[in-house]
Amino acid sequence: MNKNIAGPLSVFVVLAVLSGCSTVYYSAMEKLGYEKREILVDRVEDARDAQSDAQETFRSSLERFQRVVAVSDTELKARYEEISDAYEDSKDAADKVRKRIDSVEDVSEALFEEWEDELELYESASLRRNSEQQLKETRSQYRQLIDRMHQAEARMEPVVQAFEDQVLYLKHNLNAQAIGALESELGKIRSDVDTLIRNMEASIAESESFIQRFRDQ
Repeated sequence: MNKNIAGPLSVFVVLAVLSGCSTVYYSAMEKLGYEKREILVDRVEDARDAQSDAQETFRSSLERFQRVVAVSDTELKARYEEISDAYEDSKDAADKVRKRIDSVEDVSEALFEEWEDELELYESASLRRNSEQQLKETRSQYRQLIDRMHQAEARMEPVVQAFEDQVLYLKHNLNAQAIGALESELGKIRSDVDTLIRNMEASIAESESFIQRFRDQ
């Protein structure tokens, strides 16, 4: 499926989306030929892409902060607008990642619930055991994936907050003294961003592994 879900939808699906009813939405998508596992893989890919975009946004924002501490106070007012934009970009990137992770959790919950319910429909005991084992293994891998995603998500907030602190400080202290204070904080911000990016890289790798597993099935 991979990105094709965003194509033409029936009126039923559009209404389901607008109503916010996940159950109706997934049911409608299945009528159009899209299984929950396909939607899950699609959303994991979206979350992976959002985290990758966020990495670049945070890197770019940090570079802009670094440029600010290197300029004279006569240039500070003009540069304030630049780092304010960097902060807004970082906040937007963090929000996008959170929404993508929420969408992954939503469809995975529906998928695993359906999978577990349908175990009772098997006549063959051996097929049921095999499916139950596959469900157990997939759930285990999914838990690793979503834990990685949440670890990366948790790293975003202190970085965004640090950026916001610097923007607020500059806003009310547009002078050389503010530059000196910013410089002393830059090392911690750089360390936080580096840690965040490493966590996101691990989460992205986990996403790739999860996606590949579904494609191989």
